[in-house]
Amino acid sequence: MIKPIELVIFDCDGVLVDSERIAARVQVALGAELGWPLTEDEVIDRFIGRSSASIHEQVSARLGDQTAAIWWERFEQLHREAVDAGLSPVEGLPEALDAITLPTCVASSGSHAKMRHTLGRTGLYERFAGRIYSATEVARGKPAPDLFLFAAQHMGVDPAACVVVEDSRPGVEAARAAGMRAFGYAGGLTSAERLEGADTVVFHDMRKLPNLVAEQ
Repeated sequence: MIKPIELVIFDCDGVLVDSERIAARVQVALGAELGWPLTEDEVIDRFIGRSSASIHEQVSARLGDQTAAIWWERFEQLHREAVDAGLSPVEGLPEALDAITLPTCVASSGSHAKMRHTLGRTGLYERFAGRIYSATEVARGKPAPDLFLFAAQHMGVDPAACVVVEDSRPGVEAARAAGMRAFGYAGGLTSAERLEGADTVVFHDMRKLPNLVAEQ
């Protein structure tokens, strides 16, 4: 028997805040500057949805530890500047949050400092304060299930009663690996085809999320 949904777990970048476009643009620019030319599609495939440790490991393997350190320092600086210049919630997200009555939390590959910044700039931080979890708190980042299981445990909810809202392939894979249902948001950078899979509903308009949750 399928358990009713008791908890909605949100990814942050690309689901709550429209920051993945910023991140992809910055990563493409850094690749050109530091010696690893990347297209936006390659950035999406390699980096989007993954932890900073995973990205650092990939850059280090390609360009060496010293360049990887420079890359990440420059990324954090440029990303912060771009966020401060103009970051918005994902279209339709505030209305969706207002209509969802179930408990919610955030589980993101980003650090707590990054989420305080991005969620704070968009007025969303207080909606989730005290219920925000980062991949820095677990052994393995997405697509491993560790982060979502960690969030469910801290929220006191059975994984089978959780649904995850994600916009990346590693994210939906992590949700499925955790035994959770997933909603794959295809209104951002990742195509619907890359989000599809077992126990996953793909949707394009964040305003439809409350009804999708209610139907589970």
